[in-house]
Amino acid sequence: MSKETSLHGVHKGLGALFTDFAGWSMPIRYSSELAEHKAVRETAGLFDLSHMAEIEVTGPQAADVLDFALVGNLSGVKPGRARYTMICDETGGVLDDLVVYRLADEKFLVVANAGNAAVVAEALAERVSGFDAVVDDKSEDVALIAVQGPKAVEILGAVTDADLGALKYYASVPAVVKGHDVLLARTGYTGEDGFELYVPAGEAPAVWRILTEAGEPHGLLPAGLACRDTLRLEAGMPLYGNELSLQLSPFEAGLGRVVKFEKPNDFVGKAALAELSKKDVPRVRVGLKGSGRRAPRHGYTVLSGETEIGEVTSGALSPTLGYPIAMAYVDREHAEPGTELSVDIRGRIEPVEVVALPFYSRA
Repeated sequence: MSKETSLHGVHKGLGALFTDFAGWSMPIRYSSELAEHKAVRETAGLFDLSHMAEIEVTGPQAADVLDFALVGNLSGVKPGRARYTMICDETGGVLDDLVVYRLADEKFLVVANAGNAAVVAEALAERVSGFDAVVDDKSEDVALIAVQGPKAVEILGAVTDADLGALKYYASVPAVVKGHDVLLARTGYTGEDGFELYVPAGEAPAVWRILTEAGEPHGLLPAGLACRDTLRLEAGMPLYGNELSLQLSPFEAGLGRVVKFEKPNDFVGKAALAELSKKDVPRVRVGLKGSGRRAPRHGYTVLSGETEIGEVTSGALSPTLGYPIAMAYVDREHAEPGTELSVDIRGRIEPVEVVALPFYSRA
């Protein structure tokens, strides 16, 4: 039986089509994924992301435990700011990619992917041992609503007391949305400007309605997971289970920059990651651009001539760009932008070109 977010009834009322995602019943689309994708790029979209995990780490050594548990330098994050980072195992494999908000000197919020919620909560609970800090999984009590798109500032500005102009990218602030206390963050997973609102779960339907009404004059649409996937793909953002996994280190993913070896103390996976950082990884993540209408999909083989040299991790016909795009892991000698390759799309060999990521950047 799939779990339901506190907004499930709202989605049913909107006629959403549901799918099981990481054990949650989530809206995949409401109208059409193309219309929802277009709304986020041109006006704004409203997302329920309450399946994500929210884990608080508090106490005098909260920063120290996160420096040990994660690959990033979390003690260097100022209160009110956030950081994209990863949690790895001892071999350097990625357990999950995370966004961590520092809410105060001794209080952090770790946001993990739904499919890895238990893994991350358990790993943090183990790694806190010996530190003067407490790990508390708040996922059941917190809903997460995102407003993403060029009109997000206007929509949210009409209903909150927060100074949105002063809120930087990857920053957060406590705010009030028409009487509802929220944590308001300028973060997202679409390649657009936008905000994520952490809301008490019981108040989420009211906050959703407030945002819907504020967004109506601007063309705001409720948006499902299908368009979220094409939006993040265009923005070149990795998805755990596709571009990231326990079998891959941050270096193959082209995200070695998140590993902070300059931290003064040890961290989980440091020795293995240090070794990996000295070697040329055999395969690297690249962007692929196709032609025509047939898009490479997850698991399809990438070829150089007749030789298999990689595998597609995510792919779609880009709604914004109008041609097929994909991310793939390919042998590093074939990773240079401009390299001509091909993909086996259900028995048909289709040409693709290696291109730099992201495929799309907002103006």
